[in-house]
Amino acid sequence: MKNNKDTIIHKYFIDKLKPVEIAKELNISKSAVTQVLQKDKRYQKEKIKRIEQNKENHNEKTKKYIKNKREVIKRKKDKDTIDLRNMHNQATAELSKKKRLSNMAYRNWNKSAFTYNKKRNGYEFRKELGRSYDVPKFIKVEV
Repeated sequence: MKNNKDTIIHKYFIDKLKPVEIAKELNISKSAVTQVLQKDKRYQKEKIKRIEQNKENHNEKTKKYIKNKREVIKRKKDKDTIDLRNMHNQATAELSKKKRLSNMAYRNWNKSAFTYNKKRNGYEFRKELGRSYDVPKFIKVEV
């Protein structure tokens, strides 16, 4: 048992192993390892030091996690901004043409105003919205 005590103390203080790891390695109970360690004067200081180190490690990992999460959100916002800018540029290009806007292009810009009718194979303007004369009632889908 004397040899085990020296081994336990060496593995804990020098090799910096946890009591559970030492117990598994030596095939003894964790409480036996802890009992040996508690008799050593350095045990309380080392235990407090390890607790503080674990807190620091936990805080660092938490900061890293939060930073990564914020970066992901920022990248997503940047991507959304780029997509929105591209859609705006496309809309500007289509709407600023001198020629007349096609019915299908009009429907693409006003999707919520039209519903698809499977029987007629096209889009119908929603009556409850109220329609001006230049808005198409029905847009046939060409296949």
